[in-house]
Formats: sequence, structure tokens, C-alpha cells
Amino acid sequence: MSLKSRLWRQLDAAIEAAPEPLQRATLRAQRAVLMARHGREDQARDELSALHMQAFQSPNSALSAWLHYAEGLTSYFSDMGSNAADKLRRAEAAAQAQGLAELQALAAAWQAYMAFVRHDVKALAAHAQGARRLAVPGHHAALGRLAIVLGIAHDFAGTEYSPAWYAEARRHASAEGDDASQSALIYNMTAMRVARLRRQHLDSPTQAMPEHLLGADSVAHYDAAVDVAVLPDLTPLLRAQLLVLQGDYAQAQALYAEHLPPARARGLARLGSSLLAEVAWCRVNLGEPELALQQAQDAEQELDLATDADDRAASLSRLAQVYVALGRREQADGLTQRAAAEWSQVKREQAEWTGVLTAAGLLKP
Repeated sequence: MSLKSRLWRQLDAAIEAAPEPLQRATLRAQRAVLMARHGREDQARDELSALHMQAFQSPNSALSAWLHYAEGLTSYFSDMGSNAADKLRRAEAAAQAQGLAELQALAAAWQAYMAFVRHDVKALAAHAQGARRLAVPGHHAALGRLAIVLGIAHDFAGTEYSPAWYAEARRHASAEGDDASQSALIYNMTAMRVARLRRQHLDSPTQAMPEHLLGADSVAHYDAAVDVAVLPDLTPLLRAQLLVLQGDYAQAQALYAEHLPPARARGLARLGSSLLAEVAWCRVNLGEPELALQQAQDAEQELDLATDADDRAASLSRLAQVYVALGRREQADGLTQRAAAEWSQVKREQAEWTGVLTAAGLLKP
């Protein structure tokens, strides 16, 4: 494999030059994480297997802490593993016990990201404060991840501060030569923009949407250029959502058919209801009412309280449009009422997020 990442090359060189086995092993653990973040799961697993053998033969608490961290992120990037957060908690606790501030900051920054995925703003703020306190100015890996987290957190909350955090994330990724972080930043910014555009379209379905495919295409082109292949179905699903907004239902449906099943199989079941509702809308507009009804009913069945309020609201709004198009006005009216309640909940959550981020001193970089 051609190593195009400057950070990867730097880690290779540092491993070769490391004077002690422990230092070499911790650098290899960091390289395993980078492999996983580039989508090279098999290479990451091989690296970790060798490190576990070393830890078995020569037990060391510091190496064990790094292995918890590396295992957690490798699990997360391979299949959104549910044990990732637990591994990171163990890594942070072990790092604190061993006085490993660098690892402690990294684990805290990634736990803040996973708290965002869980939609737990209080945990996000607590972990973010910890990462910010522990990371030294040149610790680009922790500070860059923290900046991505706070960028998308402010984006969700609707504050004015997300661009500054995104710029900070870009600066740290560039300074370290971390192509995987640049890719993550582009993807997350695009995903948040797609969510905003989708809300606008649900409110005004006849309004023409601007050309915004460039964002999703940029993710794909950048990933190909720098050899990032982690969770490869996510970017096509973003593109499908944008195609729906632009009225290209046939191409959107084709992307959903190809990429939604494997994405859900890889641990992204939480996307199910929201995107199945989009598939149903495609079917309606492609003149396939029977399939549209079936997929709308499937989407309804997958709605639950574990789904984030904004996804529930979007799903219900889209399903209401589907049922109107299918002539099921009574069902549509009920879904419209439920959607309004969920959108009100989203507004309350945005206010809560703004308050928590403000109280935690996390408004500006």
C-alpha cells in the first residue's frame, strides 16, 4: 500500500527510531488506530495482535492503557462497536493512573465524540473540558478531534461558533499531516449541512434546492486521493439524501439500494427509520406506490425513543408526505402532529445544548 499520509510516514519513522521497546509499542498502537481510521481494519488487527502478544510476554500497565485505546477505536471504525466507549473509559482511567496525560487527553476527546453520537451533551461537555485541560498546545490529535466534536455540537445547537471550531480542526489536521482527520472533518461538516437542507425541504417541499452535491462529492474525492476507506457506505448515503432534495429520485434510490443495507449491517441501524422514509419518498415519486407503502410502514416500525429527536422529526415529516401522496390523509395528519411535537423537542434540545456548552466555557476555540 502506498502510504500517502504524512502522519503515517512520521509514525513509521518514529517506530524505527524508538530506542526502547515500550516507546516503540505505544507508537505502534497509535499507528494501529490510524490504520483503522483509514479503513485498514485487517492491518490494524494484525498490529494489535502482535502488541497483545508482547503485552502478554512482558506485562506493562502503560502498554495496556494504549491497547484499550487502540482496541476501542479499531472496534468503532470497523463496525461502530458498542464496546468502544467502554474501552476508551478504561484507557482514560488507566492513563490517569499511570500519569499518561497524552493518552488521557486523547481518550477524553474521543469520548466527547461518542457522547455526541449518543446525543448526550452533558457527557460531551465534561469530556471536552477534560481533553482541553490535559492537551498541550502541540497535541494535534486530541485538540483536532475535540475541535471536530465542538464544531458539530455548535452546528446542531445552531450557534454562531461552529465555523471557528471547524477552522481549528482543519488547522490541527494540517499541522499533523492527518488525512483521516481532514476526511472526518469534511464528512461531518457535509452531514450537518445535509441535515439543515433536509429540514428546509421538509418545511417547503416545492422549493428548489441549490446545487449542493459538491459537498458529498468532495468527501468521496478526498478519501480516494488520500486512501481513506473507513465506513465506505456513509458518503454515498449522504449523496443520496442530496439527490432526493434535488428531485433525482432514480439515482438516489439506486444509491440507497446499494449502500443502506450494508451500512445497517455494519452497526448503523440508527439510520434505518430516517433513510427508509427517504426511500419510501423515492418510491412514491418513481410511481411505485406499493413498495412506497411497505417501506413507509417499515420506517414507522423502526422509530423508537433511541432515535435522536431530529431524526425522529425528519422521519415523521417525510412519512407524512408519503402518506399524503398515497391518499392516506388520516395517517398523514397523525404523523404531522407527531412530527410537530418532535420538532419542538429539537428546539428545546438546541437551547439545552447551547446552555451546556456556554456554561462549560466551550463557545470559542
